[in-house]
Amino acid sequence: MADIQLSIAVDHVDHVRDFVDGRIRASGIEVVFCDVGSSQARFRMRNFLEFDVSEAAFGGHVSAVSRGTQKYTAIPVFPSRVFRHSSFYVRERGSVKTPADLKGKRVGLPAWSQTSCIFAKGLMAHEWGVDLASVEWLQAAVYEPGREEHARVDIPSGVRCRPEPQKSLTEMLASGEIDCAMTAIPPKNFGDGVVRLFPDYRPVEEEYYRKTGIFPIMHVMAVRNDVLERHPWVALALYKAFDEAKNRCLSRLHDPKRSAYPIAWNHDTVRRLTGLFGEDLWPYGVKANHTTLDAFLQYAFEQGVCQRRLKPEEIFPREVQVSRRT
Repeated sequence: MADIQLSIAVDHVDHVRDFVDGRIRASGIEVVFCDVGSSQARFRMRNFLEFDVSEAAFGGHVSAVSRGTQKYTAIPVFPSRVFRHSSFYVRERGSVKTPADLKGKRVGLPAWSQTSCIFAKGLMAHEWGVDLASVEWLQAAVYEPGREEHARVDIPSGVRCRPEPQKSLTEMLASGEIDCAMTAIPPKNFGDGVVRLFPDYRPVEEEYYRKTGIFPIMHVMAVRNDVLERHPWVALALYKAFDEAKNRCLSRLHDPKRSAYPIAWNHDTVRRLTGLFGEDLWPYGVKANHTTLDAFLQYAFEQGVCQRRLKPEEIFPREVQVSRRT
C-alpha cells in the first residue's frame, strides 16, 4: 500500500531536525515539510487549515476543544516550551517592584487567550495571590497597534479587560498608561527605562519547577481532523517520528565528544539541566506532562479561555495515549 502524503509546517528547531531532514521517517507517510516559520504556520493553520499537520498555539486550541469547534487535533508533541516569569516587563522607576505590587495595577497583554499569557496569569493567581479581578487589563499588540483576540473567550465576571486598538504595549508602558506589560517578546523599549520584574529569572523559574513540576507548553503539533478521520493511525505514526527526532537531539546534547550548539559550557549546562529535569529534558506525551497539562487547563478554564474544565486526556487522540511512551 502506497504511503499517504502529508504537508507539515513546523519550526526547523534541532529537536525536529532529523524528521525534517528525512533521517527519520513516519511509517506510512510521505512528508512534505513547509519551511514557513512558526508564526506563519500557526496563522495559516488557524485561519485557512493550509497544512495537513502544523505547529499550533496551545491556548487557542484548547479554547476550541472546550467549545467543540476545533478543526484539528493535537498530538502530545511540544515544539515550544518556555517558563513565563521572564514575561513581566515593568517601568524601571515605576511602582511595581514585586509580584504582589501587581494588585490593583494596569497590565497590558497581547491577547487574553495567548498561551504565554494564560500561564503568566496562572502564576499571578496561583503563585503570587494576585486576584485577576483586581487588575485593569488592556489588550494590545506589543509593537504596532491593531492586534485582535484570535480565540473566543468569555472574560470572567468582575474582570476588566478592554482592547486598545490605537496603541501598542510598548507605547503604553513608556507613557505610564500601563504599569506592566505581560508579553513573550520584549517591548521595543526594553533596557531603556523598562526592565523585567525578575531580572535574574532563571533561578526563580528553576525553583518554580522544583516546587510545582510545571514546565510550560506553548505549542503543540496539530493534525487536521479530516486527515485523522481517513487515517486515524497517522497520529501515532507522527508522534513516534517526532519523539525519535527529539531523542536523537538529546543524545547529541548528552554526548561529551561533540559541541551540539556553538556556545561555551554546553555540556555543563546539559549536566545542570539533567539534575533538574532528569535525562529527558523535553518530554513529550500525556503521562510525562500531566501536571503541566492539568495546570494549564485549570488556568484556561478559570480565565474564561475554555468554556468547560477539560482533562488532559480529552485533548489528545486515544491512539497516541495508549502508546507505551506517552
